[in-house]
Amino acid sequence: MIQSFKMALKSISGNKMRSFLTMLGIIIGVMALVILVSLVSGTTSSVTDTINKLGSNLVGVSVSNDYGNPIRKEDLDDLMKRPEIGAVAPIASGSMTGKYNTTSKTVTVYGTNGQYFGIRNYDLMIGRLLKDSDYDNHTNVCVVNSELAQELIGFTGCINEEITLNGTKFTIVGVLKENSEQSSLTALMGGGNLEAYIPYSTHVRLSTDTSINIRTFYISAAKDVPTETTKNLVNRLMLERFNYDEDAFNIQSTDMLEDAMGNITAILSILLGGIAGISLVVGGIGIMNIMLVTVTERTREIGIRKAIGASRGAILRQFLIEAIVLCMIGCGIGIFLSWSFLRLVSVITASLDLSFNMNGAVVIVAVTFCFFIGVVFGLYPANKAAKMKPIDALHYSE
Repeated sequence: MIQSFKMALKSISGNKMRSFLTMLGIIIGVMALVILVSLVSGTTSSVTDTINKLGSNLVGVSVSNDYGNPIRKEDLDDLMKRPEIGAVAPIASGSMTGKYNTTSKTVTVYGTNGQYFGIRNYDLMIGRLLKDSDYDNHTNVCVVNSELAQELIGFTGCINEEITLNGTKFTIVGVLKENSEQSSLTALMGGGNLEAYIPYSTHVRLSTDTSINIRTFYISAAKDVPTETTKNLVNRLMLERFNYDEDAFNIQSTDMLEDAMGNITAILSILLGGIAGISLVVGGIGIMNIMLVTVTERTREIGIRKAIGASRGAILRQFLIEAIVLCMIGCGIGIFLSWSFLRLVSVITASLDLSFNMNGAVVIVAVTFCFFIGVVFGLYPANKAAKMKPIDALHYSE
């Protein structure tokens, strides 16, 4: 076995350019497989992290038909008493005209409570968040994001400054830290980058809908409680409240988004892996072709070896190992080039918080597949060499 391996290396090194061109199909196939799947995996990981920043164990509930039993603030207070639930926040939104001195901007205004910021993982830069007393007293206060503070007011240290929203004065009591992921997601979902958060009860007074009924609210799971457990509890409570009509409300969670993303990733990985697999098969055909040429070129050597007692198995093993070594060297080069390419891409996209690491499972698949290709496409040429009769081989070379 060792002798066959040494002979394979000697044969490959004796025709360096031809060997490299033969391995090129395998190199390209391995690079396609490893790079494409790793890029999909890295992108998915980044998107998943961004989804997680939507909120901590976030569950969103939207009511479309309350069957005359609408949800009020008291109902949310009762939900808070459940051990499975960490925080509850009503939410309503609308586009309003925000004005400060002579500057006017379109602002997305959210009506909610103080717990909303914890659910959505928003951090406070300066000032305070909304309080329960603001909700109860319909106070005209607001918390703004840093983008609104910079673009509408001109500076972020704007605590106690007054702005008007649709003509109503509001005092700024807090400014949120800048969060590029949240801003991107908000824009993706149709919201603006300039955001103001006011008490839910105050938002009701500003909107055309004067009903205090809560149609949408967010819930976060309590510590160490799976999101799915909280989601199932809320689903059961909503069914009991709305005559067991599943169409009366809709429940979504970050887990659902992550599961959907996982399914998409799996499908893309299979499709891209299949495309790369075709490239590897084409590379295998190239190896079989060059091995047939090699067998023809070394017919005299085969005849001499058989004449002095080499067995059919020894000849078969020699050429089969040579085909496998060709594949594995090409695989190794392909993996190294893939790693180098992914490192380069990671450096280029570092500013976008994207990182592309080589997927270990894909590397194992690539190595296994290349070995399999070496065996399959090397077996026919090796068998052809092993079946040669010594007299015919020696006569062919004369």
